[in-house]
Amino acid sequence: MIGKNRWLLPEGIEELLPEQAAQLEQLRRELLDLYRGWGYELIIPPFIDYLDSLLTGTGHDLDLQTFKLIDQLSGRLLGLRADMTPQAARIDAHRLRREAPTRLCYLGTVLHTLPDGFAGSRSPMQVGAELFGHAGAESDVEILELMVATLALTGIDDIYIDLGHVGIYRGLAGDARLDEAQEAFLFDALQRKAIPEINEFLSALDLSTAQRERLAGLATLNGGEEVPERARALLHGSGTDTLNALENLLRIAALARRRLPGVALHFDLAELRGYQFHTGVVFAAFVADRGQEIARGGRYDDIGKVFGRARPATGFSTDLRSLMQLGSRSWPQRSGAILAPADDDPALEEKVRELRAGGEIVIRQLPGESGSFAETGCNRGLRWNGSEWVVEQVS
Repeated sequence: MIGKNRWLLPEGIEELLPEQAAQLEQLRRELLDLYRGWGYELIIPPFIDYLDSLLTGTGHDLDLQTFKLIDQLSGRLLGLRADMTPQAARIDAHRLRREAPTRLCYLGTVLHTLPDGFAGSRSPMQVGAELFGHAGAESDVEILELMVATLALTGIDDIYIDLGHVGIYRGLAGDARLDEAQEAFLFDALQRKAIPEINEFLSALDLSTAQRERLAGLATLNGGEEVPERARALLHGSGTDTLNALENLLRIAALARRRLPGVALHFDLAELRGYQFHTGVVFAAFVADRGQEIARGGRYDDIGKVFGRARPATGFSTDLRSLMQLGSRSWPQRSGAILAPADDDPALEEKVRELRAGGEIVIRQLPGESGSFAETGCNRGLRWNGSEWVVEQVS
């Protein structure tokens, strides 16, 4: 039975046929040109790396998503990368070591142990950009702009951005002196917006009424332009860390409105994606008919520390294959190739070289080959007219 199904692929692993592969390659080139125009330099991290390097600062979720194996040379644990962000941070901190802000981008396959994202893939083609060395709201908004430009280039325009800030919850949890287990339990309940469960949990803790109201109120702070004022009212009297995080979020939102006037902003202060990894603003892009995010990002200032140099950092990533499926971009019709006969005529060789140099696709016929003319992808052929080789249309 196994021998009869050798064409089957593992669940969540995909292959692209020629037409899809050509479209993806065109998008890849256009995106890298886009990033280059913004000053983002391409890096190509290794597909396999030491596990402790891949999982630096990323928390439990990425650990579960990473395939692991033992290096036969060193005996150390290796991992197949499930996310390129930690590798980019290592390159900035350890290899480049610049003082000025550094802009890096990447595009390549990552591998997950379990399906992830709305497409359910275990081998996404991750594309992303990271900005190191600047801690202000302006760098977060630059990354937001680049994320929106990435989606637009792939044919996705009608999006909204979901904004949150992990510093708000961290500040409130610190004020309430929650221990690690309590903070984790409340975090999980907030993600599910399980308000009765949240209230019951908080009522059992030794907290002031104001502290309970602030922590429980995070689950209700989601929506549009009305959320900032509601948040200011709810968080009034909080500690400095909480209020600074809120002001940072509102500053980012104000800049984003000016630079991305056509993009709707949505706030959700209980949405804490990547809580163990991120240190500031978190954001994600959604389209109206999809319940799952199509791109995500945020600030993660601590990750470079273990590589010898902590630098402020912000970035985003997405899956290019998923964007290609979701986008409404139209693709130009291919012009078709030219079939050259199996002939050793030097004049034919010269004509083939001339056509290829001019951008044409020329396929040399092989002696004794079978199959139809259409199967070659050709709609034209080279014919000797008595004095030279000429291209003729084939019906």
